Amino acid sequence: MSAAIQTAVGSKVRVLSPATVANVVCGFDILGFALDNPTDIFEIELSNQKGVTIINKDDYDLPLEAEKNVSGAALLALLEDAPDVQGFVLTSEKHIKPGSGIGSSAASAAGAVVAANYLLGNRFSKEDLVRFAMFGEKVASGVKHADNIAPAIYGGVTLIRSIFPLDIISIDAPPLHVTVVHPQIEVRTSDARQILKQNVLLKDAIKQWGNIAGLVAGLIQHDYDLIGRSLEDVIIEPVRSILIPGFDEVKSKCKAAGALGGGISGSGPSIFMLSKDAETALAVEAVMKEVYTRIGLDFHTHVTTINQQGVKLI
Repeated sequence: MSAAIQTAVGSKVRVLSPATVANVVCGFDILGFALDNPTDIFEIELSNQKGVTIINKDDYDLPLEAEKNVSGAALLALLEDAPDVQGFVLTSEKHIKPGSGIGSSAASAAGAVVAANYLLGNRFSKEDLVRFAMFGEKVASGVKHADNIAPAIYGGVTLIRSIFPLDIISIDAPPLHVTVVHPQIEVRTSDARQILKQNVLLKDAIKQWGNIAGLVAGLIQHDYDLIGRSLEDVIIEPVRSILIPGFDEVKSKCKAAGALGGGISGSGPSIFMLSKDAETALAVEAVMKEVYTRIGLDFHTHVTTINQQGVKLI
């Protein structure tokens, strides 16, 4: 499809935008990876009406005003750098529940800007798209962060070395199976940030730095044992885990079932665990189901793998 056809008013594309796991235990705001499922679906169309028109095809009642909507804010940022484009019509069909901790807002922002970029003949780089999508994350959480956005756009595992200026590194991780449980409670990202300590003891910082470096090294070297040893958070998880019923039991029993390790996905309430193989990932799911069934808390689970592509055209 030529750029001329792509940029004609009325042209449209559809994309799948993936869920993501951010922080990855010790990598608060700097590490993330994309999941093969669940995914959102977005369709975007060029419009001769200025701004962004949003149509929701789900039951989440998300804002229709572009500046208050995660996707809309990201597209408005993109339009600032595309003065020849009047606007877009975005149709959103979300399957990643807002507030679930698996990157619902990032899927919305990333899906919208990647789809728009296809329409515009791929004039923007992936780094540009992350920059636009971060405006959506600011709407969702009050803070521009990229640990969900970057893997959603780049695919795979990503390291955010710096936000200002953006410096994103893709990490060649080994095959990993991911089990996620989403207890049916909501933990707002903005609330989960407010409870964090503003000062950290030096001994805790040193331990955290060692774990982050060990985790990145383990991923690059495809060293599963090192990955498992490094999946420890001494700063964020001890505070945030109190918001998630059953967290400590789920984590300890999943590791006993063979998981390499894991923790809170994003700001929660979802919990993720990494495993070397599908059989272990399914055993981990069974543990998660047993714990939350006994507690009496509704939940959803996903057993999946790392998505290497990110947002993709359909």
